[in-house]
Amino acid sequence: MSFYFNNFPKISYDLKFKNKSQIVTNIMLRYKIVETIKKNRGFYYTYTVQEAQRPDNVAFELYGQSDLSWFLLLINNMHDPIYDWPLGYRDFISYIESRYGSVPAAQSTVHEYRKILNQQKVLFDGTIIPKRTLKVDLTTYNTLSTTVKESISKYDYEVELNDNKRNIIYVDTNTLGSVLSELSDVFR
Repeated sequence: MSFYFNNFPKISYDLKFKNKSQIVTNIMLRYKIVETIKKNRGFYYTYTVQEAQRPDNVAFELYGQSDLSWFLLLINNMHDPIYDWPLGYRDFISYIESRYGSVPAAQSTVHEYRKILNQQKVLFDGTIIPKRTLKVDLTTYNTLSTTVKESISKYDYEVELNDNKRNIIYVDTNTLGSVLSELSDVFR
């Protein structure tokens, strides 16, 4: 993460409010990856984070430099490296217990009701059409046939959220150099 702050401007700030200023890094500024890069699929690839992989492990695997973990977090719009990054199993269970009291409590509490618009399908050429659902209220849910409705527990909802975080984007090593160069020019 140290490289991330290298190019940030320094400011004079009274940290203890005793009329004695110190020179500090202005951490209130943020880099922002241009949306056109994120919208243009030719600039980036998708990577699936495996169980218990940390941002520094993934950065080393993709770029050969673990200190580029800040870049992975930045390009994926992750501000909290603990809870925006997918949790490993033990951390996930601890999170569930702290949030809902216990795993059984989370599993037995309904988060939302859904109408199934279509099930996941695999076409003859291998193309996967994902399952699509629509959130509905309890009254609507009760009028639906059992084949087109599902209730989602708090536990399953949190699993979905955590699993969705596993698919991150990254730029290839050829593009990385120019993006890092542009980022370092931002504060000059």
